[in-house]
Amino acid sequence: MRTNTMPAPPRSGGPRGELAVVPHSPLRAFAAEKLFRFAVRRLPVRICLPGGERLGAGGPDAPVMRIERPATFFHRLGADAKIGFGESYMAGDWSSPDLAELLTPFAERMALLVPPPLQALRRWVDARQPRTERNTVDGARHNIHRHYDLSNELFAQFLDETMTYSSAWFEAPTAGEDSGAVLAGAQRRKIDAILDLADVHKGTRVLEIGTGWGELAVRAARRGALVTSITISGEQRDLALRRVAEAGLSDRVQVLLRDYRQAEGDFDAVVSVEMIEAVGAEYWRTYFGAVDRLLVPGGRFALQAITMPHDRMLATRDSYTWIHKYVFPGGQLLSVPAIEQTIAAHTALRIEQRRELGTHYARTLSLWRERFLSRWPGITPLGFDETFRRMWEFYLAYSEAGFRGNYLNVWQFGMTKTR
Repeated sequence: MRTNTMPAPPRSGGPRGELAVVPHSPLRAFAAEKLFRFAVRRLPVRICLPGGERLGAGGPDAPVMRIERPATFFHRLGADAKIGFGESYMAGDWSSPDLAELLTPFAERMALLVPPPLQALRRWVDARQPRTERNTVDGARHNIHRHYDLSNELFAQFLDETMTYSSAWFEAPTAGEDSGAVLAGAQRRKIDAILDLADVHKGTRVLEIGTGWGELAVRAARRGALVTSITISGEQRDLALRRVAEAGLSDRVQVLLRDYRQAEGDFDAVVSVEMIEAVGAEYWRTYFGAVDRLLVPGGRFALQAITMPHDRMLATRDSYTWIHKYVFPGGQLLSVPAIEQTIAAHTALRIEQRRELGTHYARTLSLWRERFLSRWPGITPLGFDETFRRMWEFYLAYSEAGFRGNYLNVWQFGMTKTR
C-alpha cells in the first residue's frame, strides 16, 4: 500500500510506452551496425547473433551478449546509440547472463568505442537535453518526482533498513553475512564519515541538502546536533518525518519541503550526499553559492559526489542519454576539476580533505541489483511491469559497470569556509 498522498505514477506509460514503436531507418541501422562491429572487435566480450555468428575478442570465459533480434537492435541503435542500446535491452532485443560483467569492458573503453574522426561530429548528431528538464525550481521538483517519488515501498525492497540510496563504505568482507546487514553497516559507516568531515557534534547547527529518507538527519541528531534537512521529494519527506518521530528526535530535526535555493539561516555545518548530481551544470555556481551563503565563517561543508573524468564531462555535458530519458531527467555528473574550479572562483570554500569510494559504489550497486532481482516478486504487486524490471536492472548494472571500469568515481570532500 502506498504511503503518500500523491496519485501513483503510471507504471508502463511515459517514455517506456515508446518502446512498442521501433524506429525504422535502413541507412542509420546500416551505419549503426558498422560502428557496433568496429566498437566490439577488440573488446573482451562474446557477442552471439542468430545463425551462429560471433563478434568480439573474448574467449570462452568472457561475458556474453546474445542479440536475439538484430534488425530491431540496430534500428534502435541507429536512431540514437546512447539511448537505443538501453532501450533495446528493455525491449528484449538482447540479453546477457550478467549485465554488469558485460557492460564493464564497454565502460573501461568508453572514450574509444567511437572512432576519433566521428567523435568530432558529436555536436551535430547528439540529441540535446530537453529544455523542459532544466533544473529551475519548478523543473527540479518535476525531475525529482519522476525518480524519487516512484514509491517508498519500491526502494524499501532493495535498500537496507537505513533506506540510504548512495554509495556505502564497506569494511573487509564477512563471509556468509546477510546482504542487508552488510549494507546497513556500510551505510552507517559512510554517514558517520560524512558527519565527521563536517565536524558535527553536540550543538552543531546542521543543514542537510537532500534528505533522502532521513538516516543522516537521525544520526546527526543523535550526536546532539540541531538539524534542518531540505528535500523536494514529497514521498521522501513523509517517510523521513515518520522515521525521525519514531527515533524520538522530532525536537532536534525539522524536514522541510524546500529547494536549496530557497534555504535560509546560519549553519555551522552543511552536508549533502549525492544530491549535487541533480543540480545541472548551469546551476553548479548557484548550488555552491548557496552553501557559501548559508555557512557561518569557519563552518564546514561535507559533500559526497559522483564524478566522471573531466575530458568526458566536457565532451558529454550537453548530451541526452538513456539515463536522462528513463532514470534521472536533468541529471549531470561533475568532475573533480569542475568542483575545484567552481568553489575556487565563486566561494570562500576550500577543500581540506577528500576520500575516494569508487570501488565501494560498485559493490553497493551489485548488492542493490542482487536484492532488486531476488525481491521482484514483492515489487510486482506495487504495479511495476516487466519492462520496468528490465529498465531498473539495466540502470543498476550500467551504473555498477561505470564504477568497475573506472569511468565513474565517487568522492567525499571536507571543506571549510575561510571567511
